[in-house]
Amino acid sequence: MEHIIRTATAADLPAIIGLLVDDALGATRDTLTATLDPGYENAFAAIEQDPNNRVVVMEAGGRVIGCLQLTFLPGLSFKGMWRGQIESVRIASDLRGRGLGHTLFRWAIDECRSRGCGVVQLTTNAVRTEAQRFYVSLGFQHTHAGMKLKL
Repeated sequence: MEHIIRTATAADLPAIIGLLVDDALGATRDTLTATLDPGYENAFAAIEQDPNNRVVVMEAGGRVIGCLQLTFLPGLSFKGMWRGQIESVRIASDLRGRGLGHTLFRWAIDECRSRGCGVVQLTTNAVRTEAQRFYVSLGFQHTHAGMKLKL
């Protein structure tokens, strides 16, 4: 499948949110309505203004078929090593299993490498066992336990 990976624009927001809700967990957290919730637009505007944040989409035939958010995090540990954080990864459900996620991740990892990151990290919900197998197939390892506190 011929595709491109590019920085998302505000015009891509409905398609991105559509990908987020096209998911068992995402459908419980996000909603796609004719009028976007202002929270999505505000978050996207903040991401666009931050040089260490980027939302990218994978597009084929004019259709957004995948997305992820890539954040570059400076840190003091490991002698000031930078980290790449990958979040909100989605591939359209009707196109999964075709290697598109692999391609999108390889692109993101290369971006992290080009920014001088020493590690790429991600979090995934504990119930996403298929996603975890996919991440392991890319070389990710279960090295830490993540915890969250909802506010």
